[in-house]
Amino acid sequence: MALLLSEADVKSILTMPLALAAVENSFQRLSEGSAVMHPRQRLHLTGKSYLHYMAAADGSSGYIGLKIYTSSREGLRFLVPLFNAESGDLVALLEADRLGQMRTGAASGVATRLMARPDARIAGIIGTGLQARTQLEAITLVRKLEKIHAYGRDEQRREQFAEEMAALLGVTVTPVNTAEEAVRNADILITSTTATNPVLEGRWLKAGAHINAIGANFPQKRELDAQAVRRCDMIAADSRQQSREEAGDLIQVFGDDASQWGKVHELADIVTGRIPGRTDASQITLFKSNGIAIEDVVVAGCVYEIARARGMGLEIPFWQKQARFGEARGV
Repeated sequence: MALLLSEADVKSILTMPLALAAVENSFQRLSEGSAVMHPRQRLHLTGKSYLHYMAAADGSSGYIGLKIYTSSREGLRFLVPLFNAESGDLVALLEADRLGQMRTGAASGVATRLMARPDARIAGIIGTGLQARTQLEAITLVRKLEKIHAYGRDEQRREQFAEEMAALLGVTVTPVNTAEEAVRNADILITSTTATNPVLEGRWLKAGAHINAIGANFPQKRELDAQAVRRCDMIAADSRQQSREEAGDLIQVFGDDASQWGKVHELADIVTGRIPGRTDASQITLFKSNGIAIEDVVVAGCVYEIARARGMGLEIPFWQKQARFGEARGV
């Protein structure tokens, strides 16, 4: 019997500390070789919805699965089917909008813990949507922030965002009128937008800043200008392979130059200590987040196990053995 877990189920289980631990474990397993994954693929009919899918296997927890979702003018719809790696049984179907928001925030939290200056106290964020909320929630758990500057194009929305996040996080969150105001003097920066053209310029960056760029995952889109990328002394990605296929921030600067791509490190190797996240307080560091399947599978596995222990979710029969004809009729 597979367990169907709704958005409400996932939201009641998945806290940011749990997501941070699960996502860090996913990178640890990637680096150690006990987890494998396929990068995102997209299927698109002109004028119709996109179908996106990405798969991973986690040998440590014993789950394999994928995230599959559609995007259209009507919005996005996310689903994670989770299978037992040993038997191949479908164990859970999870509605995964909240799960995706949390694991993306957690990935930035892990990167921030390892790459931002330990004394970072001021954050700036460009973008005030749902993803922006979990980004701030994660970084406030790994750094003792004193203030956050938030910019979004809609004045009313950014003011509401600042008020709500200040209440949630217990940190002063100030809405600002321009992206530059959010970036200037910030120790930690987040870009969480749907922008096609850059929203963060390299000339605004202070020495020692750390950037989490999460919004652009199509080659034709980018949030950072070329100067911002070139000013970075250390660049890490959740997947270098996936970055070469869809990270417009890097693709539009590096092109096919293998020597430039060789400077992009795997976050998994920073997590396991194979390379340092920074070696100097004045370095500018960048985490390019694409969102990778192993994060979804490991987090989904944790949520499923907690749900099962708590008796949550709806059991749905799949591939049950059919009774013989005579047995079905009581013969």
